[in-house]
Amino acid sequence: MEYRKLGKIGYNSSVVMFGAASLGNVSQEEADASISFALEHGVNHFDTAASYGEAELRMGPWMPRIRDQIFLASKTGERSYDKAKAEIHRSLERLQTDTLDLIQLHAVGSMTELDLCTRKGGAIEAVVEAKEQGLVKAIGITGHGHSAPAVHLEALRRFPFDTVLLPLNYYLYSLPEYRHDFDLFMAEADKQGAAVRVIKAIAKGPWDEKQSRNYATWYEPFDQQEIIDACVHFVLSFPGLNGFASAGDVHLFPKIVEATERFGSMSSDEANRILSALSGYSSPFEAPTSIA
Repeated sequence: MEYRKLGKIGYNSSVVMFGAASLGNVSQEEADASISFALEHGVNHFDTAASYGEAELRMGPWMPRIRDQIFLASKTGERSYDKAKAEIHRSLERLQTDTLDLIQLHAVGSMTELDLCTRKGGAIEAVVEAKEQGLVKAIGITGHGHSAPAVHLEALRRFPFDTVLLPLNYYLYSLPEYRHDFDLFMAEADKQGAAVRVIKAIAKGPWDEKQSRNYATWYEPFDQQEIIDACVHFVLSFPGLNGFASAGDVHLFPKIVEATERFGSMSSDEANRILSALSGYSSPFEAPTSIA
């Protein structure tokens, strides 16, 4: 497993984060197996959220044993001070821990959402207070959608976030406007020392309404190992990125870890050849459009 420092936080994090959305609707036994697999393979960064179903409850029993061995992050999707404060305390209780290494303002993908979070009486005041009280050690922001890079650039201008988590994959970066906004965002993140991690690394595109959904992810993921290898190669080769979150399905996690452990064995030319030739590859945030 490769490890990279989380920007100004300085923590030596596994480049693949355990995306605990995968635990939202599984049994404790399934959750235990997936968490055990992660730990056995050197994954030390666990990323969950208050809105991920039962995920925090599934992780909670593990914390008395492994809390000092991992970087633990959660998220609040609330927008007001009062509700965000309550949700942070609820997450601590459900996770059976006194502190979080990182709390993130969740799903801030539009300027409207950013305004709600950063206004007087907004959620930003709750996360800052939690840090001052020692309940959390660092503060981050996450977001979905094509506007995320531009929104997060503005977010960094308003507040010195320690981390940012936003979408990136080969297809999204092929879109000229997304590439432009992402590059501007990355320049500011680098300037501030903010750790940038990405989501949707192995997203193929939206589910076809006529298609049976054989994974728990809200988008259709790639599930062939060679393609996953190429997707992982793309994000881990991207300059300035600290890592990526695994997809939200426990059955995909072993393949993602395998691809991460093989990172470096595939050339960028080979990864580009594989990804550029895919049929049906599109943004998870819009109707399918072929990349070819």
